Amino acid sequence: RRVDRVRRDFIANASHELRSPLTVIMGYLDALAEDDRIPDGWKQPISVMQDQSIRMRRLVEDLLQLSKLESGQSVPKDHVVDVAAMIAAARKEALALPEHPDSIEIELQSPANLLGEETELQSVVSNLVANAVRYTPPEGEITIRWTVDADGGHLAVQDTGIGIAEEDIPRVTERFYRADGGRARQRGGTGLGLAIVKYALRRHDAELEIQSRLGQGSTFVCHFPRDRLALS
Repeated sequence: RRVDRVRRDFIANASHELRSPLTVIMGYLDALAEDDRIPDGWKQPISVMQDQSIRMRRLVEDLLQLSKLESGQSVPKDHVVDVAAMIAAARKEALALPEHPDSIEIELQSPANLLGEETELQSVVSNLVANAVRYTPPEGEITIRWTVDADGGHLAVQDTGIGIAEEDIPRVTERFYRADGGRARQRGGTGLGLAIVKYALRRHDAELEIQSRLGQGSTFVCHFPRDRLALS
């Protein structure tokens, strides 16, 4: 436990310290990209450096968020989170990505909302939808579904993507683990999205279920207990 705490503290401190120099680097790169005096031969390298600095910023932000979530403390049930608005925002973000499936549908089968931390729950949905986009071809489909039953609330993100091998399913929520690392890197993944989902759900007393078959797509289901529901 002590070693794990030292690891978490190191990651959090290192990520925090990286933000300031990274902001400076990105600022100068933006200035260079807009400078008409820069020779044409430098425009492509500067653009590549901008892309990589953006990727590094995403990684730093994800590391900081994961360090916070790993505290494991349960989030209070004193704030109502609008599930419909949260799902709609995640869909909008997905449609704004350069490449995404033609069909991203929403199925709201309950008006119930959730009790917890809005930014963390939004991160859960956004990461699951972004993950589905990353592994689903343009002609594929993604469905975001919200249902409620006697056991609680269930938020599912289903895709018709490439799927996950059975032996990889238990490991996909590990930090930096990628079942298809090459493609994830090409599409800008940091390898931390599903780890963030797991720990954010844990703070909301929820669990993540993964159903997948290679070549047939995947379904990620977040199971929330009934005491996390805000029933109207």
